[in-house]
Amino acid sequence: MSGPTPATRRRTPLLRLLAPLGLVVLLASLPLLDVSLPGVLPGATYTPGTLHLLALAWVMAAVALSYHLLFGVAGLLSFGHALYFGLGAYGLGIIMRELELGLVPAALLTLVVAVVMSAVLGAVSLRVTGIPFAMVTLAFAQAGYVWVRRDPERLTGGEEGLRLPTEHVPGYLVGVADTRNLYWLALAVLVLAYLLTAWVQNSRAGHVAEAVRENELRVRVLGMRPFMVKFAIFVSASVIASMVGMVHLLLNSGAVPTIMSAEFTISLLLMVVLGGVGSRWGAVAGAILYVLLSQRLTVLSQAGWVDELPAVLRIPLSEPLFILGTLFVLVVLFLPGGLAGTVARVVGRRSGPHGDGGASPSEPATSAQEGDPDDVREPLEVR
Repeated sequence: MSGPTPATRRRTPLLRLLAPLGLVVLLASLPLLDVSLPGVLPGATYTPGTLHLLALAWVMAAVALSYHLLFGVAGLLSFGHALYFGLGAYGLGIIMRELELGLVPAALLTLVVAVVMSAVLGAVSLRVTGIPFAMVTLAFAQAGYVWVRRDPERLTGGEEGLRLPTEHVPGYLVGVADTRNLYWLALAVLVLAYLLTAWVQNSRAGHVAEAVRENELRVRVLGMRPFMVKFAIFVSASVIASMVGMVHLLLNSGAVPTIMSAEFTISLLLMVVLGGVGSRWGAVAGAILYVLLSQRLTVLSQAGWVDELPAVLRIPLSEPLFILGTLFVLVVLFLPGGLAGTVARVVGRRSGPHGDGGASPSEPATSAQEGDPDDVREPLEVR
């Protein structure tokens, strides 16, 4: 079988660059278009309600990318990642209000706090692995959640949440009329989170982290230090999550304690699994699907015709979380690899023995075919 021609090899990098760039341009132009998707979006793409929903989807996709670094790259199952997302949201609001700083200096100071806190807590949490690591991260997150909810220092607003100090935020980021600007900000943060995630994953630390995920003992035998690699991934993922949390505060004009709960972290895990563990674009797709399903299922559960159904149908349809949980189980059972794995298998079949370089049915699939299509790298070289 002949391989790809030189012309094909020249076109491939160009297409890999132009395709995502074109997608970003298309998404950025949605607020200027009149596009309706009945049953998916609450209205046309230029309306504030639809723009807010889409911006929330971009924010969740960005924080799902940070969890992808932890779980998909380093294999760190954390139940406390919401702590750093909440740190970004609450930290920005409290710093702006208490120190009377503008948005940009307060955001920079919040990132410094996120680096310090993630470094300290990561150094403690990574002393253990596996389930003990998950439990330690859960304990830290629950401590933060309880502190925010009880508000002993009268800083967080307690169960009512923290209000965005609008007097320290530029006017073009406040109010329903400026939802378009918040949409563009959320999209920009998603692009930045994707680029940072790709940079970390494709760095030497990312390569070693994947090797540690597969066989930590072998990495130790080769003379490397798995702790430092996992520590770098942990801090990177936490800082990205804090950055996204600040945008979440602006988008919702406040923050509530639930964004620091274990339930929020489990939602991130669900997004990554739905999209495909180990895939960057899968994490994005899984988060967007999760947000849209959550919104539409909530609307469905409140429809009048649902109350007229028999109990066997009415009860499940009135519980959006039940339907999402069922979907999660079905994906795990029948779609191993999530959305990214399913797309990779379909593309692999179509480009089989008669395609350009596809594997024949008798040949085992390579890791590049089964994994993330935008994540093909050279094997780890140890010197």
